[in-house]
Amino acid sequence: MATAAETFKTTTDQFTTAGAQAFRDSVEKTLAGINDVNAYSKANLEAVVASVTAATKGAESLGSQAIAFSKKSVEDQAAAAKTLAGAKSVQEAVELQTTFAKSALEAYLANLNAMSETVTASVKDVFKPINARAAAVVEKVQAAR
Repeated sequence: MATAAETFKTTTDQFTTAGAQAFRDSVEKTLAGINDVNAYSKANLEAVVASVTAATKGAESLGSQAIAFSKKSVEDQAAAAKTLAGAKSVQEAVELQTTFAKSALEAYLANLNAMSETVTASVKDVFKPINARAAAVVEKVQAAR
């Protein structure tokens, strides 16, 4: 027959073992959660880097388009000025100036459309990795329900 001291020791040992196991399980769950958070943080950082890279490429593209347009505009203006200087009459000068103004406006609008398309494509590229991360978080939250 077990004495009260043996029963107390057995009960205490069982309680200690169960408490230690519960503590280990809790620590393991916490570490798993921390690892998940670290993985999400790493993926979020990678998404931000990809987004910034896309934004940089878009800005470079816009810059090169603007430089090319400016260079062509200056060349066209110089050619128009040279042609205008050779006009034989006021009527011819007005016609040359009107033709130049029309072509300059058309070139400007074409460049504006091209730059708008570049901006639109850049914005899509910039937000693609961010949207993917947001979708991953939504999926994770819905899966946890």
